[in-house]
Amino acid sequence: MQDSGFSLRGLARELNYDPSYLSKVLNGRKPCTPSIAARLDDILGAGGEIVDAAAPPPGPDGRPLGSPGSLNGPVAPELVDYFRDQLAGHYKADMFLGPRNLIPTVQTQTELIVSLLKNAGTAVRRDLLGVGAAYTALLGWLYQDAGDLKASARWRDLTLGLAHRSADAQLISYALTNKAMMAVDLGDGSAVVDFAQAALADEPQLCPKVRVLALHHQAHGHAMLTDRAQADRLLDTAETLTGLVDDEYPWGNACRRTPSYVDVQRATCYGRTGRREDTADAAALWGEIMSGMPGSLRRDNAVFRTRQAAALAAVPDPERVTAIAADVAGLVQVTGSARLRKELMALPRQATAWRNTPHGRQLRAIVGSVA
Repeated sequence: MQDSGFSLRGLARELNYDPSYLSKVLNGRKPCTPSIAARLDDILGAGGEIVDAAAPPPGPDGRPLGSPGSLNGPVAPELVDYFRDQLAGHYKADMFLGPRNLIPTVQTQTELIVSLLKNAGTAVRRDLLGVGAAYTALLGWLYQDAGDLKASARWRDLTLGLAHRSADAQLISYALTNKAMMAVDLGDGSAVVDFAQAALADEPQLCPKVRVLALHHQAHGHAMLTDRAQADRLLDTAETLTGLVDDEYPWGNACRRTPSYVDVQRATCYGRTGRREDTADAAALWGEIMSGMPGSLRRDNAVFRTRQAAALAAVPDPERVTAIAADVAGLVQVTGSARLRKELMALPRQATAWRNTPHGRQLRAIVGSVA
């Protein structure tokens, strides 16, 4: 590793992994999964040597010892419940740990679930496809949050594939909203609208939660295309459905968890249009939202406050902007969220009118600390 020019922290940053976890992998105290080995091989230019070294020795059947592919016999249906129970804990941990710390655990379990599909009987496989799609969707989100859009796209595509294999219309639509979410970060408003509309293709048979997710993503796409009126109409429809959300799907539950969910989407949409009058409305709406937001939603609150700061920067309210930025900067370091870092680093561009004031210099210093 030293010959490659990477420090442990530098390599961990490239992988979006926690340095302490990566240290244990490199020292043999944690398993080096195929995906970790492949990414190490690619980053270090090892030409396949790391992948080969990390592969377990072959067993009597010629397949790697301990690999899920060498499991014999049917997959117990109780495993589906086990993975589903674990998933709830992962969603909760994401709120506090962030992607860097959670990716290794979730990815190991996801790869196991996908491998179990090969040996699962028809009934168990259908249930395993559902929980597997939920895991791949979470992993796609974690990589997106970590700023690795290439890895995120691979897991998003796998989510869509598993959803189609499951033949569950709700899950297929959810997977399409995940693709829309990816397009938001890629800055492609037209693609966001297209994926969200595709998610609503079977709208009469979709549950309220899936419809809410598709509608709010479609609203974001229209906001990116500067069509605030259409974004508002879509969010008005979504608001009529949020109180009807009542299903047992483990995924997509932000609309249940987040207070003022539709208002959060609306304020975010107003900030996406790039128009000054919409930004002022966003600032006012964020003020109402944040006054009722519980402190337990630590990572979400950091994202929301940063978006509030972006609106306030244009109002302008330099003192509040710098105060928010200082608080959020600490969480960027703790969670490793590249999406949060990106939103924080965009604040100086919103503050050009007061960049040469003491608060402007203070803001640049705060942002520089997480660059």
